[in-house]
Amino acid sequence: MRELSGKAAFVTGGASGIGLALGRAFAQAGMKVMLADIEGDALAAALESLRDFGPNVRGVACDVADPASVAHAATVSYRAFGNVHVVCNNAGVAAGGGIDFISLDSWRWVLDVNLMGVLHGIRSFLPHIRAHGEGGHFVNTASMAGMNAGLGFSAYVASKFAVVGMSEGLAQQLAPLGIGVTVICPDYVRTRIGASGRNRPERYGPTPTFDPASPTAMLLARITQNIEAGLDPSAVAAQVLKAIREDKLYVFTHPGVRGELEERFAAIMTAIDEAAAAD
Repeated sequence: MRELSGKAAFVTGGASGIGLALGRAFAQAGMKVMLADIEGDALAAALESLRDFGPNVRGVACDVADPASVAHAATVSYRAFGNVHVVCNNAGVAAGGGIDFISLDSWRWVLDVNLMGVLHGIRSFLPHIRAHGEGGHFVNTASMAGMNAGLGFSAYVASKFAVVGMSEGLAQQLAPLGIGVTVICPDYVRTRIGASGRNRPERYGPTPTFDPASPTAMLLARITQNIEAGLDPSAVAAQVLKAIREDKLYVFTHPGVRGELEERFAAIMTAIDEAAAAD
């Protein structure tokens, strides 16, 4: 999709962080934008920050873990803008745990948002994009945690590995239809994901608390520091626009992670070589 001006985009998790940066970048490129978010006050503030773009930027309440909510948000988008061309499945959450505290509620919440939320976005918009025939692009937000399990045993890592795999498979099937796919794999970005428990629905139980001296609490503190010192979301958005225009599957925002990936892939290739030698 070389030409974005005049097209319409839908962005989940659009009230802050990468989602808001994407919305702003799309609007600056001349697109119509629907920001979707579960957090009402933050969504109102986001829309206020983009009021210079007038009616071309709108918002809708959306819980991506609920397929009916995503379908409703899609309908609102069609009514507002007509055809939608770019769909950013960006909403994401994180919950601590590791091997010392395995909470089924936390796992369900993270997977419902990070994994099923992406699926709900694809399921709601793909028939529409195929039908209007004007081309389109799906942008799925994964993470370096979807390429390297350095964070350890966690629902977040599991969800992001799944998003990478989904995106790779989706790209194969949509390429013949003229619909692109990009998966974003950032390292630390200045977002509010560290405080995502603020939006945890009651159905998933209370947000767990951890002893400050526990390994989980210390890991979370280190992650929080890294997020605060992370990349500005606008830099991620700029790379995403470039990837959409050039039909690129992967967006890696932190070239310094190359060593981590090389180590993982080297271990995989060594195991494959050993299997071949034993055959």
